[in-house]
Amino acid sequence: QVQLVESGGGLVQAGGSLRLSCAASGSTSTINTMGWYRQAPGKQRELVATITRAGMSNYADSMQGRFTISRDNAKNTVYLEMNSLKPEDTAVYYCNAEDIRRRNYWGKGTLVTVSS
Repeated sequence: QVQLVESGGGLVQAGGSLRLSCAASGSTSTINTMGWYRQAPGKQRELVATITRAGMSNYADSMQGRFTISRDNAKNTVYLEMNSLKPEDTAVYYCNAEDIRRRNYWGKGTLVTVSS
């Protein structure tokens, strides 16, 4: 089992930046890919970015260039640096981890609110 705890959400003005963190605990040695997803009010959860243990990252097209995902394997932590934030980035951001058996784990989410 893997437990994920997100932090770093909050209220920011449009054009501002935030850095989200997600700390994993439990069977962390089994984790391969970690990532971030988000769910805006009334919308489906969508991919933001993922990163493998080896450091290979993948981004949703709309996030490319503004968001940067990174990972510290020694700390079992994944980060999401978000720049040039827009009101449409307002959402609950969820941390995800996939283990070597392709089981998925989710954090409880952290709310990001971007004011115009």
